[in-house]
Amino acid sequence: MAEKSTIARPYAQAVFKLAEEQQQLPKWSETLTLLAAIVEDPAMGALIGNPRVNHEQLHDVICGVGGERLDDRARSLIDLLIENDRIALLPEIAALYERYRAEAEHVVKAEVISAYKVSADQEKAIARALKARLGKEVAVSSRIDKSLIGGAIIRAGDMVIDGSVTGHLDRLGTALSQ
Repeated sequence: MAEKSTIARPYAQAVFKLAEEQQQLPKWSETLTLLAAIVEDPAMGALIGNPRVNHEQLHDVICGVGGERLDDRARSLIDLLIENDRIALLPEIAALYERYRAEAEHVVKAEVISAYKVSADQEKAIARALKARLGKEVAVSSRIDKSLIGGAIIRAGDMVIDGSVTGHLDRLGTALSQ
């Protein structure tokens, strides 16, 4: 079976092209994020794989959860994905769409994973340093992972900078075992 991202790619490209033509890139980001969250819910996963739930019922449930936040084009996308048995690919479609949007807007998304809360000033400093290194605008988000003990891991595109205490200890352990 083909990889999920390979199957999701044409859908993500079509949505991106539509959003770009209509100058609605942020709106479609919100819509796809919402739809991906709906589809990833465990209760929805049970409905998607259930042969007793027909396409119309599945459409009604998804659109019911999305409510007024889903316009006619989003509902049409849902219909298309359900009809082609691809509704479970919405998380991959959303991720690919965000990648296409970032490329079009010349923005790199960076994630800072830290043992402690990262301040707004620290995020700005990281964004400036990455912009200088990558030559693109950088959108930084952060999250806390106490297992890192200290320091941080920065992921921006394919680049990973591991400055965590856990990472240093792992590298030290590897070096000592050789």
